[in-house]
Amino acid sequence: MARHSILMSGEVPYPRWAARLAGRCIRTVLRLEGVRVPCEINVLFTDDAGIRALNRDLRDVDKATDVLSFPAFNFTPEAFDPSDGEFDPETALLPLGDMALNLDRIRLQGKEYGTGEKHETAYLTVHSVLHLLGYDHMDEGEEKRRMRARERAIMRTMRL
Repeated sequence: MARHSILMSGEVPYPRWAARLAGRCIRTVLRLEGVRVPCEINVLFTDDAGIRALNRDLRDVDKATDVLSFPAFNFTPEAFDPSDGEFDPETALLPLGDMALNLDRIRLQGKEYGTGEKHETAYLTVHSVLHLLGYDHMDEGEEKRRMRARERAIMRTMRL
């Protein structure tokens, strides 16, 4: 099994359970998607103000959201090929990218959807890792259906 590097940081204090759960979700998605090489993912825990600033500065969208994903490479969904990326020569890891999880939205949506903070944290982490691996949902067509189906399957596998 590949030894992945999952780097957690926070612009705001974040609960230990959230970091452990995010790490578990990341490792599970990578395993289920057939990622057999050691990878690196950076996870930032933030709040509405922090994610709004990221969204504005990096995507030119001046609003808060629940999660942002910044893939390092353009991988093909359901056909992960490490040669589509470039390993870091210093770490020998394949950097997949960065994600930012908004703890304010996680709390709010967990209540709103009746699923709780842990489920929402897991779902948004799974969602973000799939983006890092090339999945998208920008249209209402086949790509979105494929991504949503994969999210559901992974969440079921994790019993979440």
